[in-house]
Formats: sequence, C-alpha cells, structure tokens
Amino acid sequence: MTRVLDFEINKSNCSRCGQCVADCPSRIISMSEDGYPYIPAEKESACYKCQHCLAICPTGSVSILGFDPADSICLAGGYPDPDKLETLIKGRRSVRRYKDENLDPALFQKLLDVAWHAPTGVNSRQVRFTVLDNKEKVAQLRDNLIAGLERLIKENALPKRMESYGNFVRIWKEHSVDIIFRSAPHLVIASAPRTVPTPEPDCLIALSYFELFAQANGVGTVWNGLAKWAINDILPENRQLLGIPDDHLIGYAMVFGYPDVHFTRTVQHYPALIHRAL
Repeated sequence: MTRVLDFEINKSNCSRCGQCVADCPSRIISMSEDGYPYIPAEKESACYKCQHCLAICPTGSVSILGFDPADSICLAGGYPDPDKLETLIKGRRSVRRYKDENLDPALFQKLLDVAWHAPTGVNSRQVRFTVLDNKEKVAQLRDNLIAGLERLIKENALPKRMESYGNFVRIWKEHSVDIIFRSAPHLVIASAPRTVPTPEPDCLIALSYFELFAQANGVGTVWNGLAKWAINDILPENRQLLGIPDDHLIGYAMVFGYPDVHFTRTVQHYPALIHRAL
C-alpha cells in the first residue's frame, strides 16, 4: 500500500505524551509497542488532513503531508489582545470609496494566503479564490457587464427583480459613477465545487476571514451582491470569462482596496438577539 500521509515522528524529541493520539478527529493514530505514535497503513485513507497532530505536539515532533512543524507559527503569545480584536470586529465597515491605486502585490498575496486558512466542512479545503489583481482588470469586467446589461435592457430581458441594474447602467453612462464595483481596484470571488459537503458556507467563512484580515492591514472591503448576481445570474457567460469552473457554486464576491475614507469610531447596535434554548 502506498503511504500518502508521510506521517513522521522525530523520536529524539517525542515525549510520547499521546496528545496527537487523543486529539485525532478520525482516531487513526495509535501508539506503537515502543510508545511512539504511528498511523497504520490501512487507516491512512480515513485521515481528515486537518494536521491537528502537528499542531498539538508540544515538542514539534510530528510532521505530516510533508509539512515541517518548524515552519509553523508558534501560538504562544501570538494571539491578538481581546480588546483590540473586539474593536476590529465592531469597527469593521463596508467601504464604498477607494483610492485609485492597486494594492502592494505582496500584501495582496498575503491576504489570500491567510484567508485560505479558514475552516471548511469536513476539511474539504476546496474554496477557490478567483481574483482580479489590478484596477484595469476590474474596469474590463465592468465594461463587459455594462455592455451585456445594455443589451438586456434593449431586449427588455432583465430578470424580474433585477430591474435596478438599468439604473446602474444609466448612472454609469451619464455620470461615470460605478455602482456595481464602487470603483474598487480589486475583486475576489469565492467558489467551491458543488460536490463538497458545505460549498456555500465554506465560501462565506473564507471571505469573512479575508475581510477581517484585510481591515487589520488597512484594506477596505465590501460584500458585493451586485457583482455576484450580475456575474452568476444575469450574465453567466462572465463565469467563463473569469475562468470559474462550471461545477462550482459561487459563494459570494467582494471588492477591496486601499480605502479613500476614514472612520473614527464604532457604531452602536441594540442588544444581540439571543434565545437560550432548553
């Protein structure tokens, strides 16, 4: 049988504490006769590939899937201050005014890399980020959508409850005001195969992680239903233009960039709606 997990134990460091065995969600790690953890070959196919074993090992003795624990980030002392995290969550705002400049490419890539660590159902890890990485590409997509919408308007073929797109086209043509993309320089669309256990929640969670990390890096975002509906529902030929696989469900779209607006305080809401069951 081919060993695909590459589960390795550094016996010189392993304390044989059994934490990796106890925390394995699929319960496939066992202790050998000499007291070291191992995964029987016949159980490898049941691995979730979650890397809990690598993450929990106190001595950094477990490697799996070719990942070296020395390349991981140490958690001790690394979590954000709870008050600052609260301010980030409460202070997050939808940004609809952006500077006319692209993000630094390194920051752009880091936002995506960090957001891709978001959890997915059954650890499927199949969320795909389709991105427009400069403002010229967003402008090209906008022009394609405007042209398609103009055609539908002339044919009186806009879908029901989508008539407002006629106003968006008019405002763009008369005033050069971009209601759909808000003149943001970047777009990210999260999609996932329909065959995974939870495609839509996976996408929404990933974009939520993306948004918070973006805001922490001084990058503004807005959840963009207008772009999603235009691309996915009104003019689906744009899915092919963007290279979104036919078998993928689009979870949502988000535009982002350096904000041209500055907020100074959090807003206030009424108490949370809470029902304490049973």
